[in-house]
Amino acid sequence: MDQHQLISLLNQLYNQSIPVEQAFARLKDLPYQDLGHAKIDHHRALRKGYPEVIFCQNKTAQQVVEIAKAQLDHGETIYGTRANQEVLDSVKNSIEDVCIDSLAHCFWKKAPNWKKAEKVRGEIIICSAGTADLSVALEAQHTIEIFGHSCTLLSDVGVAGIHRLFSYKEMLSKASVIIAVAGMEGALPSVVAGYVSCPVIGVPTSVGYGSHLNGMVPLFAMLNSCASGLTVVNIDNGFGAACAAVSINSM
Repeated sequence: MDQHQLISLLNQLYNQSIPVEQAFARLKDLPYQDLGHAKIDHHRALRKGYPEVIFCQNKTAQQVVEIAKAQLDHGETIYGTRANQEVLDSVKNSIEDVCIDSLAHCFWKKAPNWKKAEKVRGEIIICSAGTADLSVALEAQHTIEIFGHSCTLLSDVGVAGIHRLFSYKEMLSKASVIIAVAGMEGALPSVVAGYVSCPVIGVPTSVGYGSHLNGMVPLFAMLNSCASGLTVVNIDNGFGAACAAVSINSM
């Protein structure tokens, strides 16, 4: 339940267009609903402005479907991340009109009352260093869009061909916040942060050869960047970067 739904419910109760029992039934699962294997935070949209997101990794397909259906029963947007193919197939077979992105390992279905966020600073830009980083970048993009913000993804603009990035210099200069996703040596966020005035969020990925250490090298490179205005999230954490970007864009 989000702010608009709660205000509508209270207005209906005030105008006596619904009985108290019906209003109570809508509110009885706040702040959370206990399914046994999961406690669903139906209160999150009121606190944060967006619904609880299902982290699917290490959950069974049945658990994910049960959580998603409980959210749908409450009129909420459903959004799942880190879903393997078994989970995605099960969700697709169990929930009508659900959207799936296998590369991003995500699924979603917007609530009937979903709408774009109001009072935002501008557009969020995602720069993905290489095509191999795309799954993380897409997770960030879907998260931003589900939360109602405008987003543009610039793919394959890493430092191996820096001219590709600078061909978007006007777009970058107008961004309200930029997410820079990179594996290998993790140089892209430093380049971007040294070029623009807006906040930049670096996302190291687990893409690279052996000495890359499964994402540790780009993580350390971003943390040790000399470029000001750069902050860094965990390895492959496109979702976390998107949440931070949305918070910045909502200020």
